[in-house]
Amino acid sequence: MADLDRRAAGASYGTATWGQTAAADIDVGLRQYMLRVYNYMASGLLLSGIVAVVVANTGLAELFFQVNANGRLGYTGLGFIAMFAPLGIILAMSFMRNISIAGLQGLYWALVSTMGVGFAVALMTYTGTSVARVFFITAASFGALSLYGYTTKRSLSGMGSFLFMGLIGIVLASVVNIFLASSMMHFMISAVGVIVFAGLIAYDTQNIKNQYLEIRGSGLEDRSAIMGAVSLYLNFVNLFQFLLSFLGNRE
Repeated sequence: MADLDRRAAGASYGTATWGQTAAADIDVGLRQYMLRVYNYMASGLLLSGIVAVVVANTGLAELFFQVNANGRLGYTGLGFIAMFAPLGIILAMSFMRNISIAGLQGLYWALVSTMGVGFAVALMTYTGTSVARVFFITAASFGALSLYGYTTKRSLSGMGSFLFMGLIGIVLASVVNIFLASSMMHFMISAVGVIVFAGLIAYDTQNIKNQYLEIRGSGLEDRSAIMGAVSLYLNFVNLFQFLLSFLGNRE
């Protein structure tokens, strides 16, 4: 009887040890996966910033931008292509299921490069000091919100529909305001935009974490990490732009 008890205890101990080891392996894999996501995102922001600085401070600006009759900065034909190219690239990344990892990485670098052309507008519109200040405010906010999304035990899935509706509302209102040019509507869009993209940072971080737990060991980790980086990159960029409209000082 005592021997049976010892065997049962040993089996129980072995099961507990195996469970702890498996959990530790998941934690290590998850940290490595999230680090990969953040590295892609940070590298993308760095490349976008380099492209923006080069375009804004060289003759390349004339290829993409022109001053309108009313004295405002507008886009040339090539500028419009650069402005809408990111949308096409994102759609390609989302629907090209058979693309290789190298191809997906190439599309990601193309995405952040073309986004950098758009960032040049901010450098040409706002003072360098205010752009740098808002960037660091955005980075600090992003870090806090993403950390919350990663560590919270509360499911943020309920926020999804609300944030999606807010995002659609921002897009529609922005299109309407192209024709109205209302400063009040612009202020309201920016205020809602800050709230929506702040929420999306936490929401998407939790989704990226949960997705790893679903695909772990499937060989899809690299692809998922790149797409996760795209989500966080776009959230960061939009939050930065909306905050800049509030806090930036124009030239």
